[in-house]
Amino acid sequence: MLTNESVLNALKHVEDPELHKSIVELNMVRNIQIIEGTHISLDVILTISGCPLKAKIQQDIEHALRNLGASSVSLTFGSMTDEERRNLTASLKTQNVTDQGMPKMLMPDSGVKFIAVTSGKGGVGKSTVTINLAVALARLGKNVGILDADIYGYSIPAMMKTTEKPTMIDQTAIPVVSDGVKIMSMGFFSKDNQPVMWRGPMLNKWIRNFLVNTHWGDLDYLLLDLPPGTGDVAIDVAAMIPQAQEIIVTTPHNAASHVASRAGIMAQHTKHSILGVVENMAYFENENGEKHYLFGQGGAQKLAHELHTDVLAQVPFAQPEENTGSSVYDEDSMIGEVFSHLAEDIVYR
Repeated sequence: MLTNESVLNALKHVEDPELHKSIVELNMVRNIQIIEGTHISLDVILTISGCPLKAKIQQDIEHALRNLGASSVSLTFGSMTDEERRNLTASLKTQNVTDQGMPKMLMPDSGVKFIAVTSGKGGVGKSTVTINLAVALARLGKNVGILDADIYGYSIPAMMKTTEKPTMIDQTAIPVVSDGVKIMSMGFFSKDNQPVMWRGPMLNKWIRNFLVNTHWGDLDYLLLDLPPGTGDVAIDVAAMIPQAQEIIVTTPHNAASHVASRAGIMAQHTKHSILGVVENMAYFENENGEKHYLFGQGGAQKLAHELHTDVLAQVPFAQPEENTGSSVYDEDSMIGEVFSHLAEDIVYR
């Protein structure tokens, strides 16, 4: 026999797809009515009007209730009031932030591993390394996020070809998910590719805002795509996340590795441990398996030697058929396999 209690118990297993919490826990299920024994009618109160995942929530509710024994299900959708959204935001912050306002994910015992991906100069493929490493970690079953900390040169949303925007619940942002990775970037908030013209204090504020006011949920890894060089953002990240480890990205060219050494030396000064060096655009391999070193050889090895670390990976140029317009490479491609091995090395080291 169907009862209000049995309906609520069945719906406890239905999650809001963005918050990853039970719709019962979020008080989204209201006015349950059971008519003639097997027909269930109820109201579903969404976090915002026009929720982009309304159809998914409806499908999951109907599936759960039909499995419970309902012959038919009638849903009426509404949205939370401003006060309810404020209360929800306050609840989420309480779960994610300490009494002192520090994100709990930054606590040493949070279980989140932070990897800052940096370079000495632009154009070496730092963001390409960030997104493909993140996707490779997600393919291994890890919960992964990317914080696009390159405020001036944000590129992660375009490179991952996502046109969605974060859902805003009051002042809390729900990150966009692309290729199984949660992403947050200034690119979501800048209209029409407008430039960001800020000085140091504003940069610090927005990096902190992305950490505090984003509902990241459970993460195993958060990758930070740092701007090239040794400026304000790199300094602020070192202060905010002292436990972060760094990957230095370079090309084989001696000039690129020479400049990249400055980013590595800064990491050492700020007590960040260096995971290693990734050499991008290391070579082009033709159809006969012959490798052509277009930018020379030895830059990554020289850099790793100077920083007393290892070369983690050498990423080749993509084959023509691999250039699909997305910067995320297929798992079975040559580049995809390089990043799969890199992710495994990081997880199991």
